[in-house]
Amino acid sequence: MTTKPGERRLQILQTLAEMLETPKGEKITTAALAARLGCSEAALYRHFASKAQMFEGLIDFIEQSLFSVINQITSEESEGFKQIEQIIGLLLRFAQRNRGMTRVLIGDALVNENERLQTRINALLDKVEAAMKQALRVAATQENLKPDADFGALANLLRCYVVGRWEQYARSGFTREPLTQWSQQWPMLYFACLSQSGAPGA
Repeated sequence: MTTKPGERRLQILQTLAEMLETPKGEKITTAALAARLGCSEAALYRHFASKAQMFEGLIDFIEQSLFSVINQITSEESEGFKQIEQIIGLLLRFAQRNRGMTRVLIGDALVNENERLQTRINALLDKVEAAMKQALRVAATQENLKPDADFGALANLLRCYVVGRWEQYARSGFTREPLTQWSQQWPMLYFACLSQSGAPGA
């Protein structure tokens, strides 16, 4: 049966993501990818102009997957702090379910690849941070944070927490899962945010 071009592209990206799941993190070559797919390197280049373009395809998938849900969260959940909790939970779950993608998100898989790939990831993370900053602003309008709270610093703190959990997951050979202790740690992050509020005892 002939595989349609779009299906073959997806198959290549899925295989690349699977190969990135190895805890040792060896550099992936197009020769190894072609061998895994049972095709020639030339066949790969009929679908992607370069290996960098393959990684860009993965980054596109990550961005679409995350922001389709983030946009849904911000449109359906009115409470700012619940938006934050759900966004962070999403980011941790996505990594736990997509080991190879986690290595892309932390840049580990992009070492020695085209510099524009890391630039793309940086931009994606900036967008995530901006979404959390906006959720904090919503929380402030609901009087859960002071209007003059440092939303940028708080959003960056939350971003660093997420990236740290991703890093720990990848560096541990995918044994220390991102969602471990999330239920205990979210209240800690929540109260760190509340420390910027005017609530009694804050």
